[in-house]
Amino acid sequence: MSEGDLLMQFISNMIIAMTAKHVGTDQYGNRYFEGRKPRRDGRLKRFVVYDGQPEASKVPPDWHGWLHHTEETPPPSGGFARRGWQKDHLPNLTGTVYAHRPSGHLLAGGKRKKATGDYEAWKPE
Repeated sequence: MSEGDLLMQFISNMIIAMTAKHVGTDQYGNRYFEGRKPRRDGRLKRFVVYDGQPEASKVPPDWHGWLHHTEETPPPSGGFARRGWQKDHLPNLTGTVYAHRPSGHLLAGGKRKKATGDYEAWKPE
């Protein structure tokens, strides 16, 4: 980080410390805060400071509900109870090496199976 970035980060941390209280941290290292003074609508401002690149899809569902005032209280430290069919949360992987690339995608070889004959190409008249 450059000296300017470190200074901005220091100033941001000072402002956050003066105007908000730390509510919790998720398993990805994101820190969640709630403002000390209510807004005009009477609710407290809630926000997240991301660990690393700011990307909204990094917020797990448990914390998403709290951030958007769907839940009044933050999730428990271990998260809410999960069902057997629920998968682990993953941030958006588009643009990364882990992105889904179906067969036929240029980065997955660019070759796909031939059409089965049930497709009829459109021909303009």
